[in-house]
Amino acid sequence: MRPRASPIMLSHIERPVERPPGLRQIVSDFGLLYLSNGFIGWLFAITAPVAIILAVGSNGGLSENEIASWIFAAFFINGLITILFCWLYRQPLAFFWTIPGTVLVGQSLTHLTFPQVVGAYYATSALMLMLGATGWVKRAMLLAPMPIVMGMVAGVFLRFGLDLVRALFADIAIAGPMAAVWLLLSSLPVLNRRCPPIIGALVVGAVATFALGRFDSSAPLHLELIKPVLQMPAWSTAAMIELVVPLAITVLVVQNGQGFAVLKATGHNPPIDAVTIACGIGAGVSAVVGGISTCLTGPTNAILVSSGERKRHYIAGLVVGCLALAFGLLAPTFTKLLLAAPKSLVMTLAGLAMLRILQAAFVTAFRERFSLGALVAFLVTVADMPLLNIGAAFWGLVSGFAISWLLEREDFMAEPPKAGRPSG
Repeated sequence: MRPRASPIMLSHIERPVERPPGLRQIVSDFGLLYLSNGFIGWLFAITAPVAIILAVGSNGGLSENEIASWIFAAFFINGLITILFCWLYRQPLAFFWTIPGTVLVGQSLTHLTFPQVVGAYYATSALMLMLGATGWVKRAMLLAPMPIVMGMVAGVFLRFGLDLVRALFADIAIAGPMAAVWLLLSSLPVLNRRCPPIIGALVVGAVATFALGRFDSSAPLHLELIKPVLQMPAWSTAAMIELVVPLAITVLVVQNGQGFAVLKATGHNPPIDAVTIACGIGAGVSAVVGGISTCLTGPTNAILVSSGERKRHYIAGLVVGCLALAFGLLAPTFTKLLLAAPKSLVMTLAGLAMLRILQAAFVTAFRERFSLGALVAFLVTVADMPLLNIGAAFWGLVSGFAISWLLEREDFMAEPPKAGRPSG
């Protein structure tokens, strides 16, 4: 009699094609180009994405220590995963945290407590582990049509674009030069390759801040190692309904999907199920200290594979991971530094970083299929009217899907368009 197969089959999880490189091989593959790409990828991660965490944490009422603990999780824990996966698979597999999920949490913190949000982090971790372990992740990604998901994402991200405009009107002395430099670097490919526009905006904003005496130097600044704040979860049905599925979607569909597309476009073969399991583990460990869910980053990996030999790209990933460990350990110092900057600098930096992502969200949402459902998802999310203590982003997804099911039934039957190489 044949034994019954276990419902959770781990045999589908991708194994490395080659043996992990030894120290001699890593030294041989090392080069200044890969060091530079790794440094720029890390520099991107510590600028605008961290500004988004600061904006969400501050507006959500988190303390400075809680924000520093969140940043520690985002960098140190994900840095460890990045180093492990780049070494195991000899690919540039950089892990950080879900930016759209962070914005989503910012909305939820207006009516949920942080322990309730942390409880949702754990549930999201369990869901991603199950999807990765069972091999259902690809099917789960197809359940929510991408245009409707991106309509919701566009609604969530819109606030950052509006904040950018408000910062330009309210503080032109700082926001103006930042936007001007970003435009200049973005419009000239030669300069763009030498200095990413968001990095140029940060440098100019920092110079303007110090030149105008706008940096708050009242609090002493010194090197300080992290003392993580342990967070006890609270189990809330409203938080689970509002956050778990949308968070999982932002990780598995929005962020991981972009990361996979970037890597495949340059000839890599990222291990989808193994990455999903890593995201589940990273999300669970990060939740212990208040960090949001782990994801395979798109923009950072795009920087890592932007030049050089494909077989040596993993070196740039190892560089990112090592720098992330250091940044995470010194999270309190960097948190104090960024919180002492004027609010307009953070708003402008976050807004500029979101422009391309917001553009991509609108293009994906309204390009072809499910456009009416995407519009409804966008409008409901922008309206930001919670129902039954459940945030608008969830209802945006539900209402968008319902409208498409009623009025765009033919789009569910149509073949999805072939995905091209994502921008950024």
